Amino acid sequence: MTRRLEVGDLISHDVRREAAAWIGTGDEDAVARVAWSVLIEPGDGVAGEAIARFGPRAALDRVTTAPRGADIGNALDRWASRWDAGLVRDAIAAARRRQIRLLLPGDAEWPVGLDDLGPHAPVCLWVRGEAEALAHGLSAGLVGARAATGYGEHVATDLASALADDDVVIVSGAAYGIDGAAHRGAMRVGGRTVAFVAGGADRVYPAGHAHLLQQITERGAVVAECPPGTTPTRWRFLSRNRLIAAVSAATVVVEAGGRSGSINTAGHAAALGRPLGAVPGPVTSSTSAGCHRLLREYDAICITSAGDVRELLGAGPDPQPLAYEAPETIRLADALSRRRARTVDELARRSGLAPADVVAALGLMALAGSAEAREDGWVSAT
Repeated sequence: MTRRLEVGDLISHDVRREAAAWIGTGDEDAVARVAWSVLIEPGDGVAGEAIARFGPRAALDRVTTAPRGADIGNALDRWASRWDAGLVRDAIAAARRRQIRLLLPGDAEWPVGLDDLGPHAPVCLWVRGEAEALAHGLSAGLVGARAATGYGEHVATDLASALADDDVVIVSGAAYGIDGAAHRGAMRVGGRTVAFVAGGADRVYPAGHAHLLQQITERGAVVAECPPGTTPTRWRFLSRNRLIAAVSAATVVVEAGGRSGSINTAGHAAALGRPLGAVPGPVTSSTSAGCHRLLREYDAICITSAGDVRELLGAGPDPQPLAYEAPETIRLADALSRRRARTVDELARRSGLAPADVVAALGLMALAGSAEAREDGWVSAT
């Protein structure tokens, strides 16, 4: 016989008391969001629809009385194994021990871009570090392959450093390769960076990034939608990618193979209508094949500098017309010497231009500062 689930079995008096000691309130809606975070897997749309319609606390009542065959009734079969106040209490206790903060929709630091995910938005966020970094002006997602090349890591570091130096928050996933290079690049110039992780905010994954994750909490935040103690899994990594795309004002794939998980992040960014960029690489490199596909098939913007990313963010300068240099000027520049002055006749002979054209071009070059007149002729000033 199936055990009847009661809300009191999930949000007990003890749970509310623990929550009050942690977040300063035993408000049932806040505690219910913690409970939902324990119950569901990331991006559960059935739970999201119920919470949006009834509110987090009332939605728990609704699911316990929903008839089997309804979406909520069927989903309850997925959630029943975690319907335990002990699991909620353990998550709260772990958060208190690790100084993990609970962030709820409507909080000042809540990144409003997440709301574009609709029913697939996280019910809450678990944050280690500076939650303010999540709502700190412009943010750019820099993602890419774990098995990155030296070229990819170099580009990611340079892009992140230049953007962070302009007060752009760098968002990534704390993985090896491009993610790690992006986080380090931001911190190298004292900028802010946010890492969205696939497990709990208290889990050190990958293990080799233990020191990096600690540094990120000091210069930004490590953020999870799963409660403390949750193990990263393939599904949770893929689901995590939607958060990076939603929080970021623009997403740039720095280096990616054809089957890289960062292509999944790019897909989320495109679905959300976020600007998408990709860094080109050598056509012979399999680690850039995904970027080239984004450029070729998905209208990604070609990114070759931090300035390109700023334009993607809408923060760059107005595009300037490409400089045009007249052929006569180019030929005359080749004929000029930086060391020895040459007369107009000599320049005409060397450049193949008529003396009158040489005089006219020299006048323009003098105004531009690229040629200089002396008593015995003209010299190049560049």
